[in-house]
Amino acid sequence: MLGYLVTDGRGAADALMREVAKRLQSRGLSVAGAVQVNHETDPEKKCHMDLHVLTGRTVIRISQDLGALSKGCRLDPDGLERAVGLVAAALETDPDLLIVNKFGKQEIDGRGFRPVVGEALTRGIPVLLAVNPGSLDAFEGFAAGLAHRLPDNVEQVVSWCLSQSMPDDDGESVSGIA
Repeated sequence: MLGYLVTDGRGAADALMREVAKRLQSRGLSVAGAVQVNHETDPEKKCHMDLHVLTGRTVIRISQDLGALSKGCRLDPDGLERAVGLVAAALETDPDLLIVNKFGKQEIDGRGFRPVVGEALTRGIPVLLAVNPGSLDAFEGFAAGLAHRLPDNVEQVVSWCLSQSMPDDDGESVSGIA
């Protein structure tokens, strides 16, 4: 019930997660969560990062401009926590699936979407998330062997999501990817 993917390339996971969410919603699945959209401004500046909350039209900027010479983390923790609150509230609607844009530094530290992921799994809601290669060891510690690594392929990820969220006639999840 916990699927994750690791991709190569800047923004690749974000694009894949957005496409998966779009396809699942077009099939009528109730999808809670948030996907990230990066907005490039110019080559001299870092991109703006926005989270699109999947249960509405809310878009929350999660990056902050720290100046051209800054080397620190640009994440706006207040923006992230606003998105987390909206996604946590959406779990009350008993969605078919939760999509989280990333298991990153905030989640490693026990913040961000980590409590929402735990709550979804406790409620039996399947979860899909992306993991940066540098966060993989910490994620695997969190998942305790219960996570399924998915291929870097939209169709296969959609298939896995459908297999987890659509029960067959016996109430069991429809099997998809091995």
